[in-house]
Amino acid sequence: MFVFVLHLPFDTSNLLQLPLMTDARENATLYDTPISKLPDHLLIEIFIRVPITDWAQISCVKKHWANLFRGEYLWQAALVKTYPFADLAKRWPGPIPRGISKRRFTALYISRHMFAPEDEMDEIVGHAYLFLKEQLEIPAVSAPSAILHGTIIDQFIACGKSRDRAYELASQIWLAVIDNLEENEQTFDLLKRLAMETNVFLPYPYTRSNKVQWRVFEKLFTDYRDCLNRFDYCDLLACAKSGFQPIPSTWLGY
Repeated sequence: MFVFVLHLPFDTSNLLQLPLMTDARENATLYDTPISKLPDHLLIEIFIRVPITDWAQISCVKKHWANLFRGEYLWQAALVKTYPFADLAKRWPGPIPRGISKRRFTALYISRHMFAPEDEMDEIVGHAYLFLKEQLEIPAVSAPSAILHGTIIDQFIACGKSRDRAYELASQIWLAVIDNLEENEQTFDLLKRLAMETNVFLPYPYTRSNKVQWRVFEKLFTDYRDCLNRFDYCDLLACAKSGFQPIPSTWLGY
């Protein structure tokens, strides 16, 4: 059974972009402490036992520590410690690659904390989430949603999932990504584009679910209502009425 949790302690995409200290003025108090004299392999063993929510802060303490988080060895160690079964997973076919240890760790973290309990965790779900979020965050040049949705469906089917399961997973990934996009002008423009994209007839399961389109309109008419001018509002409302009846009263009124 799927457990859908949207509110995480931090944005998991930041795992792929931990801040890296470049300022030469590091914390001088660390130079004379025992921890500053530890070899790298012991530092890594300590770091991977610290709560993951503190990793970004740790990487900012010293430039050398930042370099450890930049390197592959720390992420390999974290992967083995946190997800020991990951080394047993075979590479999968399909358009979404597995990537190196840092990306695999992030994907597994997302799979566990956003989508499924540990005994049902599936690494490819996290990779599909990362793929969709990164594609949608490309300014002004992201692919049409039908192509992105079809890519995710093809990936799940290539991994042996049924058409119904692929459709269910893809829909939940879309909803999770939409709910976890930063609230800014770029996201506002993206949601408008998704809402007004021309519906193309595609066979099941290659059409996005109505739940996804509903969530797009819901965010525009609630979270971004103050950003809409009269022309945008009228165009979006017309698109919403063509797809959904009745329209919620909270969407009405400019």
